[in-house]
Amino acid sequence: MRNDHLALDEVSRHVDAKASVYCALSDRIWAMPELAFEEHQSVAEQCAILEREGFRITRNAGDVPTAFVAEYGEGGPVIGILGEYDALPELSQVSGALKQEPLTRGGSGHGCGHNLLGAGSALAAAALKEALSAEGIAGTVRYYGCPAEENGGGKTYMARAGLFDDVDVAFCWHPNVVNEVHATSSLAEIQVYFRFHGRATHAAMSPHMGRSALDAVELMNVGVNYMREHMPSDARVHYAVTNTGGDAPNTVQAYAESFYSIRSPLLPDAQKLVARVRKIAEGAAMMTETSVVVQIAGGSSNIIPNNVLQEVMYDNMSRIGPPRFDEADITFAQKLREASMTVDGIFANIAHRQPSLGSKILHDDVLALPAREEVEMGTTDVGDVSWIAPTVQCHTACYAIGTEFHTWQMVTQGNLPAAHKGMVLAARVIAASAADCLRNPTIIARAKAELENRLGTHTYDCPIPPDVTPDHLRKKPA
Repeated sequence: MRNDHLALDEVSRHVDAKASVYCALSDRIWAMPELAFEEHQSVAEQCAILEREGFRITRNAGDVPTAFVAEYGEGGPVIGILGEYDALPELSQVSGALKQEPLTRGGSGHGCGHNLLGAGSALAAAALKEALSAEGIAGTVRYYGCPAEENGGGKTYMARAGLFDDVDVAFCWHPNVVNEVHATSSLAEIQVYFRFHGRATHAAMSPHMGRSALDAVELMNVGVNYMREHMPSDARVHYAVTNTGGDAPNTVQAYAESFYSIRSPLLPDAQKLVARVRKIAEGAAMMTETSVVVQIAGGSSNIIPNNVLQEVMYDNMSRIGPPRFDEADITFAQKLREASMTVDGIFANIAHRQPSLGSKILHDDVLALPAREEVEMGTTDVGDVSWIAPTVQCHTACYAIGTEFHTWQMVTQGNLPAAHKGMVLAARVIAASAADCLRNPTIIARAKAELENRLGTHTYDCPIPPDVTPDHLRKKPA
């Protein structure tokens, strides 16, 4: 494969030289959390840095305003490195606080660490570019700025537009509480709005003239809850009522809306569940004499794992080793656990991993590759890329063990030194693994052969219909 530690040492040197710039980038993204398809400032920050690095920037990639592609080099192989930068609503949080303390009341926050994810992936791309340039190795480094992973499926729109079709191998990572190579599949997901239209009237003087859209939303949710007993145990259905029709109880609500996330290990099974939920919505509309408009707003495919790339990435992560946390990192993590985490919560956080992890504060090791492939009960639009090109991801320890995703505890740690150390580790691992693929093209050939074998006769089927655009995610009456 490679000449001893040459590839690893070379890219690590470039990562270290640029780390402070990209850690500062992650902090700026943390400080200006933007929701799905609204990440204009985050995109501007990343594009500015990557342009200075010599990357060619394509904005509005795939007709998605906050998607972009940054490219360096010419010809093949083409290395894709995936970045994210969207935040979550209602998770604003003061950095370094040991209790829930919103920085902006009702504001957004990086409760999934995508500020780190985007900056770390960009750092990996920049370091890999330097190694290619220094050694005169042919190939293209392509960083994908991917919006709306949390809500909408930015990579899915980009995949639908064909932006990954010429990628030879793709790399990604995600901030986590452990250091490991991600070796599991995921749930496919379809996101759907159900928008009910009724008739407004005075609720006391002429209630019989009204037709309540809010009643329809509530009846639909009751029906879906009854369905749960009769759907596969590995499927998931969640909802949020996104419009209740106003604040006036003396007016029959003429419009109401709910937003559903429907998941299953395989996309066809998720689509079958969507059809069942749709029938329940139509039934609720019939019962209330309202009408319903069903709008697909996003979706993601299940991940297709790739053992060839996982082994390459694991080899590099094992050689590099875990982040070097200091006493200050450990002390803060310990205080946060004592202040806001329960024993049950800590063990639930690492339930599918080694139970002994519960006794650790910050992860100071690298977990072995699992003996068997499993399905993780989450969803990511990285899955759509994995159907098109061999794809691999790693997790690195950026947070105290016991930190749950999508919580204020994750936000409060998201721009601290420990998080930066995990981010830099991810950049080293991705850049070194990608360099291995460029130096040894047989890795790419083997990874592609594995993907072809796993897919068999199946081909990528985008879960988002061709007529749906990111604008459909906006909460507007249809």
